[in-house]
Amino acid sequence: MGQALAKPATYAPDPRKRSLLAMVHIAPKQLDMDDDDYRAVLLRETGCMSAKDCTVQQLDKLMAEFRRLGFSSTANRPGRKAQPARADHALARKARVMWISLAHLCAIDTTPQAAIKSDKALEAFACRQLRCERLQWADQTQGDKLIEALKAMAERHGWEQSQAKLSKATYVHALKVGLCYAILAKLKRAGFAGETWTLPVAAFRLVGIEPEGIHFSTQEYERLAAALGRHLRAHAGRGAFAEIA
Repeated sequence: MGQALAKPATYAPDPRKRSLLAMVHIAPKQLDMDDDDYRAVLLRETGCMSAKDCTVQQLDKLMAEFRRLGFSSTANRPGRKAQPARADHALARKARVMWISLAHLCAIDTTPQAAIKSDKALEAFACRQLRCERLQWADQTQGDKLIEALKAMAERHGWEQSQAKLSKATYVHALKVGLCYAILAKLKRAGFAGETWTLPVAAFRLVGIEPEGIHFSTQEYERLAAALGRHLRAHAGRGAFAEIA
C-alpha cells in the first residue's frame, strides 16, 4: 500500500482574535441588539458582513463601538450580583427604542448612554404607568398602554407620532426625521440654533454632519438625532429641559 498523504497542517487561530470574537458574540446580547442591528454596526465599523472575516484591528474597532454603546465585559463575572434579565418581548424592545430616543430629545433625565446600558429608569417609569413590578411580566394590554404613554410624552416635547397611511419602513424613517426636527426646535428655543436654520444647516454647523447623498438616510437621521441630542444636553445643562420642552 502506498503511503497515505499527510493532511495539511492546521493552526489554532490567533488567541487575541479568538478572544475578540468571543466578546463580539456576547456584546450584542448584552446590548439587546437584534441580528439586523448587529449586522448594521458590524458593516459600518468594519466593512465586513461576518466577524470571522475581520482582522484583529477591525475587531478592536468593533468592540470599541460596542463599549461606546454600553457593553461591559465585567457584567457577568463570577462574584457579581446577577442582574434581572432585560424584558425581551416585542413591546419591551419598542419601548426601549422609544426611551432612548426620548433621551436624545432630552424629554427624560436619563442620558442615552444610561438608557442603552440599563433599563432601570424605563422599568421605574413602566412600574408607575402599569403598576407592574417588571416590564418582562407585562401583558399585551399593559405593553400597549406603556407605548401610548411614551408616545404622549414624545408629543408633549414636539415629536410627532401620528404617521397615518405609512408603511412600516416609511413610518420608521418618518419618526427619525420627526425626532431630529423636534430636537432642532428645542435648540432654536434655547438659542443654540438660528431661527431660520434648516435641519441640514443645523446638522453641519452644530455637529459637522452632512448627508452622504442628496438626502439623509434613515441611519443618518438616527446618527444625527444622537449628535444633536448630545449638543442640546451639553449646552442646556442638566435640569434645563423643562423650560425648553
